[in-house]
Amino acid sequence: MTKDGRELTFDGQGLLPAVIQDWLDGTVLMVGYMNQEAITKTLETRSVHFWSRSRRILWRKGESSGHVLRVKDLFVDCDRDTILVKAEPVGPTCHTGERACFFSRMTEQGQAGEEKTQDAGGGILERLYQTVLQRKAHPQPDSYVSKLLQGGADRILKKVAEEAGEVIIAAKNRKREEIIYETADLLFHTLLVLGYHDVTLGEVYRELGDRFGKSGLRPESGGKAGG
Repeated sequence: MTKDGRELTFDGQGLLPAVIQDWLDGTVLMVGYMNQEAITKTLETRSVHFWSRSRRILWRKGESSGHVLRVKDLFVDCDRDTILVKAEPVGPTCHTGERACFFSRMTEQGQAGEEKTQDAGGGILERLYQTVLQRKAHPQPDSYVSKLLQGGADRILKKVAEEAGEVIIAAKNRKREEIIYETADLLFHTLLVLGYHDVTLGEVYRELGDRFGKSGLRPESGGKAGG
């Protein structure tokens, strides 16, 4: 049952789908099925459990591989027949070794594509970051990103400082559209810094995750403050 006492809507087999989402960047990692026992075990242990429809047994995700899913939060949809689990994955989630199970793009014929892609995960920042990495590995003469990367760290940092200044000016002038535009520029050029130094967005997300729920000023020893 849900927290407010409203019953969940299970199917004829006593199951409902559970969508597993990375709590840091929103990537959908997998979809499994839970019965009441799996939900209870998930809530009790804060580790995702499923009901196997083929083996007809309760199982803990990662019980053999060690790639568990640590529960951060759970939600129920409007029809109360699907669960969303925000989780912290330990290692790859997919049994193939991929980070997530959704790595095949659907073709125009409605079939699974043969080439693997990570485009389903991470949102627009991850897509932009992957573009930066592609331009870094395969420079293109007419590419703005390639030119900045080839110009070195100082050229990239000059652009970051310039865009940060533009955000400040826009904010001081209380110009909403300019704040949005200049912030987008700042985020984009910050992605260039990350790509240039081979720092992944995942590392930044984990740092933010470590700070989540913490408060206080940044210690002199170099620790970080939270919200």
